[in-house]
Amino acid sequence: MATRGKRFSAVRKTVDPTIKYTLDQAVLLLKQAASAKFDETIDIAVRLGVDPKHADQMVRGAVALPHGTGKAVRVLVFAQGEAARAAKEAGADWVGADDLIQKIEGEGWTDFDKAVATRDLMGKVGKLGRVLGPRGLMPNPKIGTVVGSDAIAQTVKELKGGKIDFRVEKAGIVHAMVGKASMQPQQLKENIEALIATLLKLKPASAKGTYLKGAAVSSTMGPGIRLDPSDLVRTGEA
Repeated sequence: MATRGKRFSAVRKTVDPTIKYTLDQAVLLLKQAASAKFDETIDIAVRLGVDPKHADQMVRGAVALPHGTGKAVRVLVFAQGEAARAAKEAGADWVGADDLIQKIEGEGWTDFDKAVATRDLMGKVGKLGRVLGPRGLMPNPKIGTVVGSDAIAQTVKELKGGKIDFRVEKAGIVHAMVGKASMQPQQLKENIEALIATLLKLKPASAKGTYLKGAAVSSTMGPGIRLDPSDLVRTGEA
């Protein structure tokens, strides 16, 4: 049986697994629990009352976190002409068209975090699905990464600023990164509220019963902290 280190054991005592905490309480506990020597990532897992096997209950989208993720995001853009210039000015790390497509297709290169494409290039970019799809890097209009040339600059700025995408998994759970332990409690709270508000707006019409069934937050090296679903719904709808 695996044993826990002294640091984890000490932190674990500060969290009662039988209690469902309010978001205000949870972010304070997160700060206490994140005691590793590096800036731990803060994640949330939200259990939804949906059945992803049904297409009309697939919850998928994106949200611009008010305070970003705290992580540097490397953005690649498939664009040409004026759109390419706009992407570079907005801070994209790589911008190109046929050259980038060839590099990815020929070398299997995927050393970036987000990919965006203008609509006019999707005919060419589409063939990269077998490389980018399994890695979650394929541009997709449903999460706002396939856009018109006039929206490319804003899209790049949002992604560099911490816009995240999410998708419900087979078990009905959405996992997402919502910040870093170095952030202030209020910043973490507002990031989580933004995600919850977006999830509530995306509730499928065919979903019956309780939609937001449960949630928990944790830092990379810390224990899970259960959240009160009713409190989350109140804050998300505020």
